[in-house]
Amino acid sequence: MSLADIKQDEALPQTDREPYRAWSYDLSATDVYIPRLKDGQQRWFAAVTRAGSQQQYARVLILAESTQSKQQWEMVATVDIDDPKQLPKIELDKDGYATAVDAASQSLAAPVGVLRSAVTDNFATGGETTGKKVFSPSNASQRQIKVHDETTRKFGPRGTTRFASADPRFADAYALKTTTGALVIFSHTHTQHDAVTAPGLGIVPEKQDRAWLGTSPGPAFTYTFTCTDIAAVPSAPAPSSLLGYGCRRTDAKAAGSSTSV
Repeated sequence: MSLADIKQDEALPQTDREPYRAWSYDLSATDVYIPRLKDGQQRWFAAVTRAGSQQQYARVLILAESTQSKQQWEMVATVDIDDPKQLPKIELDKDGYATAVDAASQSLAAPVGVLRSAVTDNFATGGETTGKKVFSPSNASQRQIKVHDETTRKFGPRGTTRFASADPRFADAYALKTTTGALVIFSHTHTQHDAVTAPGLGIVPEKQDRAWLGTSPGPAFTYTFTCTDIAAVPSAPAPSSLLGYGCRRTDAKAAGSSTSV
């Protein structure tokens, strides 16, 4: 459970709160990938854990040594894979070590900056500008596009919704060499701006937003989402595949009295 989840949950009535369940991972169903790193580089490693009666669920975890307190490790990213069969094979050297890849490298078909722009475009335009060019039509990409399509129509003629990119709250990206390119785990941040189209109308905050907005209606609100994404990126020029993503509300605020977006 993230800090945003805790804040959001505490603002809900007791009857609407879901019971907290401590999480754990089965080490016997977990593969650990430790990259060789140069002196001075932040130490990190990846793990792929599987669950389910047929191990049909997979989650990728990134753990990194704390930059503030050495010898302490933090889980800095976790993201579910839509289909574990899509996970590319991670290359290992003769000693069993993985190879870290610079996620911003121009040797990749889509460096991490391009990936961030593409996932944001899936939300902002339904992928029409760059999203559908950078990514093949995977389940994860289609889910992001569906969010755009459904959310931008939710108010009908009484309101508008616009998505936009924002500076990533977590700029680090992690990548491992695969047999076809790289597996890249990164974060992106986007905003959603809802506004009414006529004076006298108001938007009622949904339950998930009340930790930030309370319960009073307003003419316009801006919500911030922090997301983790994972993509299989080829080294040769070709579309990448978005394998999974997860988003959390991390802020919301009233956006004034204007009905324009």
